[in-house]
Amino acid sequence: MSIINTSYVEITTFFLVGMPGLEYAHSWISILICSVYLIAVLGNCTILFIIRTEPSLHEPMYYFLCMLAMSDLGLSLSSLPTMLRIFLFNAPEISFNACFAQEFFIHGFSALESSVLLIMSFDRFLAIHNPLSYSSILTTVRVVQIGIVFSFKSMLLVLPFPFTLRNLSYYFILIAVSYILILKTVLGIVSKKEQLKALSTCVSHICAVIIFYLPVINLAIVHRFAQHVSPLINVLMANVLLLVPPLMNPIVYCAKTKQIRDFGGHPPSPMSPHTMTLESLGNSSSSISSTFLLSGISGLERMHIWISIPLCFMYLVSIMGNCTILFIIKTERSLHEPMYLFLSMLALIDLGLSLCTLPTVLGIFWVGAREISHDSCFAQLFFIHSLSFLESSVLLSMAFDRFVAICRPLHYASILTNTVIGRIGLVSLGRSVALIFPLPFMLKRFPYCGSPVLSHSYCLHQDVMKLACADIKANSIYGMFVIVSTVGIDSLLILFSYTLILRTVLSIASRAERLKAFNTCVSHICAVLLFYTPMIGLSIIHRFGKQVPHLVQVVMGFMYLLFPPVINPIVYSVKTKQIQDRVTHAFCNCV
Repeated sequence: MSIINTSYVEITTFFLVGMPGLEYAHSWISILICSVYLIAVLGNCTILFIIRTEPSLHEPMYYFLCMLAMSDLGLSLSSLPTMLRIFLFNAPEISFNACFAQEFFIHGFSALESSVLLIMSFDRFLAIHNPLSYSSILTTVRVVQIGIVFSFKSMLLVLPFPFTLRNLSYYFILIAVSYILILKTVLGIVSKKEQLKALSTCVSHICAVIIFYLPVINLAIVHRFAQHVSPLINVLMANVLLLVPPLMNPIVYCAKTKQIRDFGGHPPSPMSPHTMTLESLGNSSSSISSTFLLSGISGLERMHIWISIPLCFMYLVSIMGNCTILFIIKTERSLHEPMYLFLSMLALIDLGLSLCTLPTVLGIFWVGAREISHDSCFAQLFFIHSLSFLESSVLLSMAFDRFVAICRPLHYASILTNTVIGRIGLVSLGRSVALIFPLPFMLKRFPYCGSPVLSHSYCLHQDVMKLACADIKANSIYGMFVIVSTVGIDSLLILFSYTLILRTVLSIASRAERLKAFNTCVSHICAVLLFYTPMIGLSIIHRFGKQVPHLVQVVMGFMYLLFPPVINPIVYSVKTKQIQDRVTHAFCNCV
């Protein structure tokens, strides 16, 4: 008699999937996904905040919109941890219990969103079909009761078993019935203008219904009837279902709701201090101003509160990213090498640049605080220019580091010792401070009359000196001398170092070794392009581009001061395995 031995392996984890076939691009895809999540979270939080603080929005329609925003917020936060683990840190494992909990919340919030969309269709039906009874039927107490009942119903349906399409289909049918009745009532209105007005109140809700149900139905069809569909299509459809409604609903309702769109964007009254200052200074050349007025984005002042969302995101990424780089290099002994010591200098400079402009930029875009005293402005431009030219020096030092590593690899450790690196850092700092130190005093001696409006949300030397009521020839010449002696010389030396590197690399016989050598320079080349391109472009525009639109100047200014601090940590994290591994390990432990 033969005995068949059977062994069972108990599986304790599932493996989640990113983008099949695009695993090599996950780090770059994560940038887009992070942006979508940030807009979804900030957008829905903004909706909740505005409805909470604006008394004119304390109506049933907006209470239901609050429920929709909370559902979207829940959906985003339910999938956020695992999405970031996969795309940022390549950590696909998830335990059974964590998977079941996530499934419960995703399906629960999906069911709740479907319920809220049904309630909102009922709200529109009452408002159009029976407007006189609207306020008596949908009281605040009743709205709260409806919200609680549907929340419990959604959770109870999902609790015992996986969510099924049947529950959504019932809601979709009821929404369709509501709109048939609404359409019947609207067509009964005599005035065409009133018909359009009634239908326009439903546009936002119809968009929300389409945005939610279209990917739900498509995904259900793909899962049940299309077995041979590519896994990439499945993944894309699922991401559309989880990401698009939370992202688009706040945008749709902001675009279509005047009270939300106007919140925080009221223009200053005719007698506001800003208006009085501009008028008086603009009309009288003899009056001298004690303050400057910083600028946001001309013509888009009413949108400043919304523009502040991506700006806040960029500042957050910059500060967190550079602090992470510094922390990892300090704590990881294998990174105590010249290349990473220079990288820590670069991260410190980027951190300083972000913190220099943060107060004035957010002051303008959040609360419209445009005024800045002369001394504060001169202090800000001193730090901005000093750190900018210091970054140029560090990029030159990093180019020298790559030159020694590739062209003189046997002497690398003996040439770039810790002492030499410290001296290079001190000399670079001394050069930058010494060259910029005279600028605030050269600007302070000028009288400033006429319009005190600056072109940017922060102070720059070339911007401030144009407002002086005196001969600025000395400032212009000295400013050009500083740029040539720092950025000009540094960029030429970087180009020369890469010419020598290229000559050395091309002499290597092995193609694999050539690519390996080039690969060590990719991060630095990206950092150089990110820094010098907008800087040179902004300098040319300020000196020679008199007819360039103001919007172009503003965009170039933000690219110059925000892009390098935001992108540098991402580039070096993606290209440096030790940094990537440490971030992955820390994030996985937190999750």
